[in-house]
Amino acid sequence: MSEVRISAEPRTEFGKGGARRTRRAGKIPAVLYGHGEKPKHVALPSLEFTNLIRRGGMNQLMTVEISDGTRELALPKALQRDPIKDTIDHVDLLLVRRGETVTVEVKVTHTGEHEKGGLLVTENDSITVEADATAIPEEVELSIEGLAVGENKTVADLRLPSGVKLVTDPETVLVTLTVPRAEAAADAGEETEDAAEAGE
Repeated sequence: MSEVRISAEPRTEFGKGGARRTRRAGKIPAVLYGHGEKPKHVALPSLEFTNLIRRGGMNQLMTVEISDGTRELALPKALQRDPIKDTIDHVDLLLVRRGETVTVEVKVTHTGEHEKGGLLVTENDSITVEADATAIPEEVELSIEGLAVGENKTVADLRLPSGVKLVTDPETVLVTLTVPRAEAAADAGEETEDAAEAGE
């Protein structure tokens, strides 16, 4: 995951009124915390931060350049969204250091072609890993090439990048290739008819 820079301003107004004024000014109230340091309250440019999250997700590494001259390396930890507007109302940013290991969730994507006629069911679309804060993978690829109906793929089938350690249970199922529902229902109907004929 590439590192990006974002500007920030120290925030001196707190409480609901201060947060509303910050948002009306086109900024998002945020707090930087971690490493036993005193939390820093800042305001982030709303549009810029929203675009960064849209592109990089919650594993987007950021250099937060505060207007008082300080810089902090951070990862998004939690977002509070407006349930109606779907805008970001508040951000928690976790301070990290280069070379520090962090625990994050990473998206799993699929490559390859499974057996024709099967329906691919995704049981889990992400895994938890430990990685260097500056080398978090954007995604991990799962090959479903040749996957047959009735088979599944687990976390153990993933190939993780060098330096990335698995936290999720390796036996956790990621995908299953099943018989499409219509075909399964038709097969069940035939079995019922066969059973009825056998009983006559």
